[in-house]
Amino acid sequence: MKHQIGGHDDKNLSYSYNLIEGGPLGDKLEKISYDNKFEAAAGGGSLCKSTMKFYTVGDYVITEDEIKAQIKGSEGVYKAVEAYLLANPDACN
Repeated sequence: MKHQIGGHDDKNLSYSYNLIEGGPLGDKLEKISYDNKFEAAAGGGSLCKSTMKFYTVGDYVITEDEIKAQIKGSEGVYKAVEAYLLANPDACN
């Protein structure tokens, strides 16, 4: 897969990037844009609020099931990162 970094904002704890080649794009999606923002959670830790925008090829209309599959795939990545960081709390120091 090929990603294009959109930018990051250290002050607002946010970043954005685009998936522009490979992976789930196939021949129906031009790209998927991701915007992520981290916020403090009430009980400690943090929350990641994520927005995905799908850019289709031609007049293709993405289905609700396809969107749900993309979200599930993204959640899997976040859960793997979370598990690693919880097991290795000094990894980012």
